[in-house]
Amino acid sequence: MASSAKSKRSNRREKPIRVGVIGVGRGMGFAHGATDLVGMKLVALCDSWKERVRPAGKSLGVATYTDYDKFLEHDMDAVVLANYFHEHAPFAIKALHAGKHVMSETSCNGTMAEGVALCRAVEQTGLIYMLAENYPFTAFNTEMRRVYRTGEIGEVHYAEGEYNHPMTDHSTASISCGENHWRNWIPSTYYCTHALAPLMYVTNTMPVSVNGLSIANNGIERMTARRSDPGSVILCRMDNGSVFRMMGLGLPGHSNYYRFHGARGAMEITRGPGYFGPGQVRVWHDEWDLKEGELTERTYVPDWPEHADLARRAGHGGGDFFTNFEFANAIRSGRQPFLNVYRGVAMSSVGILAWRSALEEGKPVNVPDFRRERQRKPFEDDHWSPFPEHAGPGQPPPSIRGMNPPRKEGLAYARKVWKEQGYTRK
Repeated sequence: MASSAKSKRSNRREKPIRVGVIGVGRGMGFAHGATDLVGMKLVALCDSWKERVRPAGKSLGVATYTDYDKFLEHDMDAVVLANYFHEHAPFAIKALHAGKHVMSETSCNGTMAEGVALCRAVEQTGLIYMLAENYPFTAFNTEMRRVYRTGEIGEVHYAEGEYNHPMTDHSTASISCGENHWRNWIPSTYYCTHALAPLMYVTNTMPVSVNGLSIANNGIERMTARRSDPGSVILCRMDNGSVFRMMGLGLPGHSNYYRFHGARGAMEITRGPGYFGPGQVRVWHDEWDLKEGELTERTYVPDWPEHADLARRAGHGGGDFFTNFEFANAIRSGRQPFLNVYRGVAMSSVGILAWRSALEEGKPVNVPDFRRERQRKPFEDDHWSPFPEHAGPGQPPPSIRGMNPPRKEGLAYARKVWKEQGYTRK
């Protein structure tokens, strides 16, 4: 398939898309994937941690920057944002107004106001914006999207998405350097896109309201600097009337799982190793509702319909290849991708609004349609946020237990790990 991807690009005789990447942690996955196989060329890296960005740039033979404004002056076509979770929108807006297409990882907006501003910036500039949500592009989610589009299980009535990723205390601390690192403050509902994005990708539905419950039982205390709760459950009412349930994020027991119940059948991935293993799809029907040629049940290992060899070499179950691939295709075609700004901001806002719900023990909260100015305008000054950088009147706590400061022994252990990472600041 690699030769096929190359030949398609060479036939068009198009210049590679020049890409700069923000963040040399997670961003290195995107940097290594910006190659001629997807019609891209990496030209610059940017990170405020100069001790890391300079060696990374040298190893890849590209320019490096610690100043974002200077980085945006580099001759390039597009920017990939892999900076801190809650800081993407301001960086994206600035890049769009500098004439760069943008792909943003994890979360589009840290506040509702940022979501409104980001939608307006994409509309004003007419440039491509994509949420780099990789879980929809695993082989099993790609296959379930194909099955759903055939109509075999009918219109979705209920779906489940789980992204639960516990880590050791050492690993948790090593990726959360500093007391005010976003991972130490993020509420349990915020990191919901890995659970929700595949459900929306398969069914092409949008959230209209949310109910959130946070999980903060005793007995899950950790030796870290985190203030937030370990897990949550979110219910989303979708625009076709269906209900989606999401679960995550750091409860004991790794779980990566998706399930759909339609009007005349159901499908799921089999529980097990998730994207780290082969991943099976199970499709089943009730015996009294079978059509000619259908089986009551079938379970099989799916594959991608194209570029499977390239996807298998990439991280996150192939998603790290397909995010770059889809972004490049959107830029070349001039058409916004499926994971466009409206779907991205909606998913990200589900996490924010579910936290409002969780702080009121599951009270339903409406999700605006960000495609419509009349619905999003009431949120243009909504800066409600738990993160220290957004501190202000009415700031919510990061836990249903309140500000929930870390235990002294946990903070001491975290600082020891941070020092091992070369991080010496508070």
